[in-house]
Amino acid sequence: MKLAALTLAALLGAPAAAAPPEDTLAQRVLACTACHGKEGRAAPDGYHPRIAGKPALYLFNQLVNFREGRRRYGPMIYLVDHLGDDYLREIAGHFAAIELPYPAPAPADDAPAVLALGERLATQGDAARKLPACAQCHGRALTGTAPAIPGLLGLPRDYLKGQLGAWVNGQRRAHAPDCMAEIARRLTPDDVSAVTAWLSSRPVPVPSTAAPSLPAPLPLECGGVPR
Repeated sequence: MKLAALTLAALLGAPAAAAPPEDTLAQRVLACTACHGKEGRAAPDGYHPRIAGKPALYLFNQLVNFREGRRRYGPMIYLVDHLGDDYLREIAGHFAAIELPYPAPAPADDAPAVLALGERLATQGDAARKLPACAQCHGRALTGTAPAIPGLLGLPRDYLKGQLGAWVNGQRRAHAPDCMAEIARRLTPDDVSAVTAWLSSRPVPVPSTAAPSLPAPLPLECGGVPR
């Protein structure tokens, strides 16, 4: 009896074994949301961008670019270095399917002339300098074009500036021919300041989904974007 009582007491006092975490894709991609924010909404630091709702092929291409050295950011390279294409497609599809509202944009305090230049570059381009409008690739609503071109609205100004600078100095590259690197190198510093001010100050329309297609062919050939 005494032995049975001691055994029962030990069992009652023993902590229950922790259940293993469920093995789902949502559980695995928590590593992504640690930087990119809950559900991929974007981090409050303005550096780690929103990935929720971006076109699936665009997200897949970026994961591959990190893995293959076309984009350079240590934590991302560490995460994807040993992952195969099929798994990266699963991750891209997971975040592409998430539809979430965007927060209101930060107001711009730039001069009206600066914002007017930014709007002109984004919506009309500059034919004299062979600068296509952002809208020619990223869609009239600037919310992206399926299946591989991301939206430009809802991104912080500093992030947009940083990515344009990364294309200019080679820190960010895409599948050849790298159309964004070519366009970025045609922009002056004033152009970059203006277009990022205007884009980052625009509200994201509802719905915010990417356009299904473009009304006209791309102005430049872009690697990674199906014809």
